[in-house]
Amino acid sequence: MFANLLINAAKYTDPGGRIQLRAWRDGQHVAVAVCDNGIGISPDMMSRLFTPFFQARSALERSEGGLGIGLALVRGLVTLHGGTVEARSEGPQRGSEFIVRLPSGTAVPQPQQAGVDSNAAPAAPSSPLRVIVADDNRDSAETCAALLQLCGHQVQIAHTGREALELAESLHPHAMLLDIGMPELDGYTLAGKIRGTAWGRGVTLIAITGWGQEDDKRRALAAGFNHHLTKPIDPNTLEALLHGVGASA
Repeated sequence: MFANLLINAAKYTDPGGRIQLRAWRDGQHVAVAVCDNGIGISPDMMSRLFTPFFQARSALERSEGGLGIGLALVRGLVTLHGGTVEARSEGPQRGSEFIVRLPSGTAVPQPQQAGVDSNAAPAAPSSPLRVIVADDNRDSAETCAALLQLCGHQVQIAHTGREALELAESLHPHAMLLDIGMPELDGYTLAGKIRGTAWGRGVTLIAITGWGQEDDKRRALAAGFNHHLTKPIDPNTLEALLHGVGASA
């Protein structure tokens, strides 16, 4: 998680800038801060920083075609360790600071309050699934896979349609998340090939794509997909779909 924060700091700080790593004891926690004097964060973006697949406009200009390191993954990992993460910035071009607090070895776990925290990491499923994520955008595939692994699922990644088909033939997954515009076999063709096999008739196929018009959704369903999600996907919606798969698996 700290490597992710340091990579982000380096990515969004100009050459010759300053990146600082600090650590200290904070009561029954150990606090670690990653500070930089880079592009900073505007106040209206602060509340959405830890949303999967979110990037501020200034960050997108430096993304080099990828989604970048997901701060949602950092938050998820920190939460799994019983800690917290917060972001601070005085505004654009004023740098940023990310502070992670983790329980020390002598910390006493505190009971959790009842209720649902919409910012909490997804709970592990009662029935972990075998899932294949297929997307030729490596950042997108790896980010989605990491989120699903945080939920407890067993995930394999493919970057072409043919690679996804070969993986599916050997793994017989419960669910597959397929990008439509993949090389070698596009998502529509791949879905048809999967549905044409004995093992593939019961696989839950989820189209994850930037194409979100009604015609795109109808075409996906006609090709054999069970669901159609438009990027950026809502992780809670995705996990709800997979929870339904687990209940029937």
